[in-house]
Amino acid sequence: MTDYAIGVDVGTGSVRAALFDMAGTRFALADAPIRLNRPRPLYAEQSSADIWAGVCATVRSIMRQSGVHPSDVRAIGFDATCSLVALDDHGAPTSVSPGDEDQWNVVVWMDHRAIDEALAINQGNHEVLKYVGGAISPEMEIPKILWLKNHRPDQYQRVAHFFDLADFLTFRATGSMTRSSCTTSCKWTYLNHEKRWSPSFFDSLGLFELLQGERIGSQIKDPGEAIGTLSVQAAAELGLPQSVVVGAGLIDAHAGGLGVLGDAPEETLAVIAGTSACHMASNRSLNFVPGIWGPYYGAMIPGYWLAEGGQSAAGALVDFVIRDSAAYPRLQDEMRRQDVSAYTCLNELIAQIETLVRFPTADFHLLGYYLGNRSPLADPTLTGSICGLKLDDSLESLAIRYLAALQSVAYGTRHIIETMNSHGFAIRRVRLCGGGAKNPLWVREFADITGMPIEIISESEAMLLGSAMLGATACGHFKSLPLAMIGMSGDASVTIPRENTATFHDSKYAIFREMANDQIKYRTLRQAS
Repeated sequence: MTDYAIGVDVGTGSVRAALFDMAGTRFALADAPIRLNRPRPLYAEQSSADIWAGVCATVRSIMRQSGVHPSDVRAIGFDATCSLVALDDHGAPTSVSPGDEDQWNVVVWMDHRAIDEALAINQGNHEVLKYVGGAISPEMEIPKILWLKNHRPDQYQRVAHFFDLADFLTFRATGSMTRSSCTTSCKWTYLNHEKRWSPSFFDSLGLFELLQGERIGSQIKDPGEAIGTLSVQAAAELGLPQSVVVGAGLIDAHAGGLGVLGDAPEETLAVIAGTSACHMASNRSLNFVPGIWGPYYGAMIPGYWLAEGGQSAAGALVDFVIRDSAAYPRLQDEMRRQDVSAYTCLNELIAQIETLVRFPTADFHLLGYYLGNRSPLADPTLTGSICGLKLDDSLESLAIRYLAALQSVAYGTRHIIETMNSHGFAIRRVRLCGGGAKNPLWVREFADITGMPIEIISESEAMLLGSAMLGATACGHFKSLPLAMIGMSGDASVTIPRENTATFHDSKYAIFREMANDQIKYRTLRQAS
């Protein structure tokens, strides 16, 4: 009899589930869309009921597709975006929305309503800030909760339980209030190396009451530890037996890191390039890196400190740049004519342009801070900028702008790598997953710009594989998460930096860095007037 584990990944736009055997072979995959509510600029909300319905639908779908008997499924693992879920004392959704509808009870990771709260927190001399790169982000949960208390105290008082989304999923699956050290360390300021919250930090913010009872969790386990088995209700909804073991979960990017790192985590940077981009580096030693989230102890791999860089807009930046062009309708026509994606169409255009001009972006520069800089500058107020515009709305002009957006994300990754390596890391290769890994032009640019080999594992669904590893460890098939990483990871393809591109990208990278400095200069000049 073959044993199986299910991985569930909740992203920004969809829920996905996959069935794996214990060697990491995938047998089925399904996805379901998630609704997104945008009541105001910078706001982004979702429904936990809608998300759970998507989980149930996708799990049932993969079981139908595979023909595997439910009794052969031993475990399930969950990963999700670092979004904030609010529930009342009966476990029902509680509104976080200005419209008061209880269905909108999730503040999505990319919601930036709490910028002022984050800036106020960062003005304090809090010990916990040392472990988030020196500055807390509005994408983290404490600023969002503080915003709710400051602006909607009526809604705040109704909330009995705040969960990170991955922890909500394990709660919904088991009924257990146990949280993950990944979510609580990375997004809630839990000090996992000391196994404690910081009462003084919460007291200084007027949030001490969060530490009472199970409002944010008192029982915390490391990723892959068993939380329990499926509840009667969850088993019926998922179409699985109650004996299925549920492992403590991960943030989605961290699951991707788990899925790709393999057996050399200390010299490998895991880059999860999706809507945003996350950069996961592991080290046995404690290294503080300015502007890089962490270090978090055991937040991804037990026994390792995790440093987490990130870009708030990666795929979202590229998609926006494509849409934000007068040539976009013509691109859509071309996509329909060829029956291909926007990326395929634009990649072909770039290939044609490069037969005439080797470096099409030589005089076109794009700073992709359209949603601020998460790291290493840690400034959410920075914005994007472009230098080199012409009176040209051709498809070729759009293709060059698209290439510049890809390069901007890669330059941001180079900035993160340089910062990490100057503070005690020794990153020598990049393992890439997510949507960016499926775009060969983006992979090429990552290699050329970072000057490092870019490896892509054979399993394209790294986050789902990472979640399945959680389950495979929780049920005891593997004695530890590192052993699951080795036992379930496949081979990797490698893209090497091309010859004679380093000098060009060195100059472009210098311009990229200077564009951010220029923006800060402009602010100083305006404030002086």
